[in-house]
Amino acid sequence: MKGKLPRITAGKVTKVLEKVGFVLVRQSGSHRIYKNSEGNRVTVPYHSKKVLHPKVLKSILRDADLTVEQFRELVE
Repeated sequence: MKGKLPRITAGKVTKVLEKVGFVLVRQSGSHRIYKNSEGNRVTVPYHSKKVLHPKVLKSILRDADLTVEQFRELVE
């Protein structure tokens, strides 16, 4: 994962996940759990309008098998 991670909210991250085929399966408190058809699971801590910590975003991208470059293209 090369490139600088963007500063982004959980709402925008969930929109990108849905674009690449992830579906909201359940919610546990403030954490939304998404799965795709391959069985990959991604957990997004959802706090409205708060920017995700870079380490959290890096973990989400790793779980979703996305590179920073792919993520940047999908956000726009």
